Amino acid sequence: MTHRTIESWLTDMDGVLVHEGHAIPGAPEFVRALRDKGRPFLILTNNSIFTARDLRARLATSGIEVPEEAIWTSALATAQFLHDQIPGGSAYAVGEAGLTTALYEAGYTLTESDPDYVVLGETRTYSFEAITKAIRLVLGGARFICTNPDTTGPSQEGPLPATGAVAAMITSATGRKPYFVGKPNPMMFRSALNRIDAHSEKTAMIGDRMDTDVVAGIEAGLYTYLVMTGSTRMSEVDRFPFRPSKVVDSVADLVDLV
Repeated sequence: MTHRTIESWLTDMDGVLVHEGHAIPGAPEFVRALRDKGRPFLILTNNSIFTARDLRARLATSGIEVPEEAIWTSALATAQFLHDQIPGGSAYAVGEAGLTTALYEAGYTLTESDPDYVVLGETRTYSFEAITKAIRLVLGGARFICTNPDTTGPSQEGPLPATGAVAAMITSATGRKPYFVGKPNPMMFRSALNRIDAHSEKTAMIGDRMDTDVVAGIEAGLYTYLVMTGSTRMSEVDRFPFRPSKVVDSVADLVDLV
């Protein structure tokens, strides 16, 4: 039992609900319980490649049925942040459909000509030409924003360089550090709470990583669950100067708490 009444739930996707395209045992049941009991919830991911519609379809293929509006990506959080900062602004975006669609739907103009922002997201094929353009625009005064700080991403062949690694290249060339919107920035959690009209003291966060999910959840004032089905091992938990509210084997252990 928790020391709080949990009414709303936030959960990471990879390592908590799915692994390499397959549902983690207990995940479909957990999400079904959330929907059956009408609990406000969002699935959070730092992945900015795919749109929420794409991710909904991918989850459905694994047996997890969620509505499109129940998925909150770092691209959506970034677009919301930029809209709040400069409504109707402009951006040069390096990324895929998940990012460009989110910016477009937030009312942003995508341009290479004197943009307000350079926005860097994930892509499977980083273009040297696009990175060069980003460097020149940042040097020219564009504000530098990144969807998330992850330095590598998974693939069937092994790790791929991700947003954080490419951001370091741009920083090295420009001397300008980016602002990262996605996890572990608690801003992504606060925007998620606003989206489902939830209060932090009555919301739990489920994650598989101490350095993103748990720390951001703590900083946002959430009750935090760490699951052992992802990248963090039990032996690694004590290496961090903070602890989750509770460690469980998997999301299957939380079905009865919904």
